Amino acid sequence: MIIYETDSKKVKKGQIFVAIKGHTVDGHNFIEEAINNGASKIIGEKDLNLTIPYEKVLDSKKYLKEHLFNEYSNQFKNLKIIGITGTNGKTTSCYLIYQMLQKLGKNVSYIGTIGFYHNDEYIALNNTTPDILTLYKLLLHSIDLNVEYIVMEISSHSLYEERIKGLKLDAAAFTNLTSEHLDFHKSMDGYLESKLKILNYLKDNATIMLNDDDKYSSYFKKNKNFQTYGLNGDYKIIKYDIKPNYTNLKFSYNNNFYNVETNLTGVFNIYNFLTALSILNNLNFNINDLIKISKDIYPPKGRCETYTINHSYVVIDYAHTPDAVNKVINAYLELPHNKIITILGCGGDRDKFKRPLMGNIATNNSDYVIFTNDNPRNENEKDIINDIIKDNKNSNYEIIYDRKNAILKGLSLLKENDILLILGKGHENYQLIKGIKYHFDDSQIVKEYINNKK
Repeated sequence: MIIYETDSKKVKKGQIFVAIKGHTVDGHNFIEEAINNGASKIIGEKDLNLTIPYEKVLDSKKYLKEHLFNEYSNQFKNLKIIGITGTNGKTTSCYLIYQMLQKLGKNVSYIGTIGFYHNDEYIALNNTTPDILTLYKLLLHSIDLNVEYIVMEISSHSLYEERIKGLKLDAAAFTNLTSEHLDFHKSMDGYLESKLKILNYLKDNATIMLNDDDKYSSYFKKNKNFQTYGLNGDYKIIKYDIKPNYTNLKFSYNNNFYNVETNLTGVFNIYNFLTALSILNNLNFNINDLIKISKDIYPPKGRCETYTINHSYVVIDYAHTPDAVNKVINAYLELPHNKIITILGCGGDRDKFKRPLMGNIATNNSDYVIFTNDNPRNENEKDIINDIIKDNKNSNYEIIYDRKNAILKGLSLLKENDILLILGKGHENYQLIKGIKYHFDDSQIVKEYINNKK
């Protein structure tokens, strides 16, 4: 058991409670609860007189990071850690690797946007890359489970905040960089600078795989060990045939040609698949062995999750950036279809720059669009929608604030060979509205609709 804890409710007898002042919650306000739960010592930043030992520090978050690193990081040296960074594609690529390693008989854990997975065990996580304390707990838990491989998503926030301090990567990948999180990073240069920090965590012999068709990949090539994938990459895309629920791909590597069928759709998922395959190949797994198991792996929940209704398709996807929305819509535009109907919103208290971009992409590329709520959080839902439709010159849309009603309206519009894209929330099973977390699952609404039609 790690002796440190930052959540007063989780404190066990003998643990040290570190009071951290966050963006919305100040841990100093919960010191009494931590003491009542058995804390043996308190670390904080304020002048306090307590009934148990107390140590005042300049920065309690930094204190925790350094002590975790010094006391526990050495235990991770035998783990084989795979880390993927990039704006889009992290979750699918990591989840594909997780499944492939399982199929190959390896003991593996996944850590990322959709939670912590190890065989039948699941733990929900709040962030793509959890805070360093949660991450260390998950890694130590994995060691207790005799895990050999860890595959994890590495966000720009986590690199900036050193949440993966103490980890050394055996393999890594950069998928792409598009406009996102500019409310935090302030500029694309700042965003890129954070992403580049992943190079500092590579083991000396580790290779980073790069999407050669993304212009920002060139910045990562200062690392001596890199390989590429893409239209002209080391893992070279030759041709592909994409269907609504599978893809046939031909690619080459080292002058050898390979054909593979995957349960994935869309050009962007070809890149996700090659991210996964190239990483594992560079970890000495045979390409032919990887191809054999490719028919048995699937995208994660909420990533091009597809349902069929009366010869039409419904697709649920987490796309919540301009680039991701554009790629998803265009992926289905390339398939035989009648109309493309898109349901879309934007999260509150987040990057406002992307809202009108996403609105225009949706209306420019869809036959019809329904704008609705995503996670409004503490922001006024009308202000969010107004930002989305700002300067939008198209009229092929309507606004339905209630997301369930928006989905039901979209479903009711479906005719034969239509494709309904429900974007933004993907795997999430909640909505955040005015500080309250409500149960909400896009796929559940679709499944209930289908069952009621039977």
